[in-house]
Amino acid sequence: MSSPARTTPQRRPRVLVVGSGFAGFHCMRRLEKHLPADAADLVLASSADYLLYSPLLPNVASGVVESRHIAVGLHAALRRARVLLGHVVAVDVAGHTATLRRVDGSTAELSWDRLVLTPGGVTRTFDIPGVAAYGLGLKTLAEAAYLRDHVLRELESADAADDPGRRQACCTFVVVGAGYSGTETAAQMQLVTSRAAADYPRLRPEMMRWVLVDQAPRVLPELGRRLGDDAMKVLRRRGVEVKLGVTVEEATEEKVRLSDGETIPTHTLVWCTGVTPSPLIKTLGLPTERGRLVVRADLRVPDAPDVFAFGDAAAVPDLTRPGKLTGQTAQHAQRQGRTAARNVAGSLGFGKAVDYRHHDLGFAVDLGGFDAVASPLGVPLGGLPGLVATRGYHLLALPSTGNRIRVSLDWLLDWAMRPQLAQLGFLREEQATLAAAEHTGIYAGPPADEWEAAARDVPAIRALVTDQGIPRPPARQPD
Repeated sequence: MSSPARTTPQRRPRVLVVGSGFAGFHCMRRLEKHLPADAADLVLASSADYLLYSPLLPNVASGVVESRHIAVGLHAALRRARVLLGHVVAVDVAGHTATLRRVDGSTAELSWDRLVLTPGGVTRTFDIPGVAAYGLGLKTLAEAAYLRDHVLRELESADAADDPGRRQACCTFVVVGAGYSGTETAAQMQLVTSRAAADYPRLRPEMMRWVLVDQAPRVLPELGRRLGDDAMKVLRRRGVEVKLGVTVEEATEEKVRLSDGETIPTHTLVWCTGVTPSPLIKTLGLPTERGRLVVRADLRVPDAPDVFAFGDAAAVPDLTRPGKLTGQTAQHAQRQGRTAARNVAGSLGFGKAVDYRHHDLGFAVDLGGFDAVASPLGVPLGGLPGLVATRGYHLLALPSTGNRIRVSLDWLLDWAMRPQLAQLGFLREEQATLAAAEHTGIYAGPPADEWEAAARDVPAIRALVTDQGIPRPPARQPD
């Protein structure tokens, strides 16, 4: 039985949605349809005022798509929801409140009658020495823009270098993770550097070295052997080195050491190894599975009937594969959001709840140029047909006509014109590390001594945290 809406004569029940990724955005959009205007107050707490269409971040990093074109404005897309900018850093489940940390560092306490937790995830680093300090992620617009700036800056340094060893280190780029994001990034950015090398008098395309590393036995294992082999052929044709069954053991500012014994001199480590749930989940005190919040098939938290959770941060049972969890993909997050909206509305007396069930419709991987691999409805496609299917899927999945038109024009211009080589300077270098860019230090979860260790690893993070007004956690007391 769902608990009754906690109402008073003074106010309507409040539905608080945490996060504006695919899960939170589509849930709120559907809530506006399922709930009458006077049925509930709808509040969306988000660190950004847009939905980020993250599958196209490699296109942004490569300069093919302009960054704003994959950002769907919340105020334009949502009709009734009140949008509050900031991070929800704590939740009192019993007290039905949440703490919002605003951009300026101030905090506010938000009450709720139904809580929808979709805080997403952060880049998984596996506690490998140096990765949090020197690795570059690809989960935000700022990280994508910074990666492009960084690569162009390395080409500038290579062109100016007199020492051959330093020049080669500047021209060497290591990408970890042969899944969708990592494979797309290595393939697309290789094209960027090869084309850009022609504009530098002391560089040549063959000097560009891209290395793709993964512990898996093949690239894109989710797509099956045939499409994985097709993607491997494209990577090899472009000169990308693929090291499978290998992982990173240590990263420094000047090199990356691999588990096969090779040490690669490089200043660029791009970390695309998937996500781990938001640090917010650890602070809730609720049961987790593989770090993800345990939920039922109807997306409710068993020990907190007024709380719903799904997306990257929740362990959603996959009813199409008994005993398994749904994948941490945009496809699932979007559809879970729609189901959750129906169930939240049902808990308030509008409609009936249903269990989440969805069969994967296939996957799509853009390798840049005229190359792609895709499996729409299980049909394997490569080359130009794969590219048509891949980009067609992205256009359909973008929830805004204006964004679709802009992205389409970006793709056409990329085919018709030479790329623009210009650094934008969105982030300072110390703000681009995984720890700083993804704000993992603002939650109460990590012990203080771990925070201190990270600060010693990256002195710039200590200064950055102080500059942004983020308080340091209290020292951990002995047991």
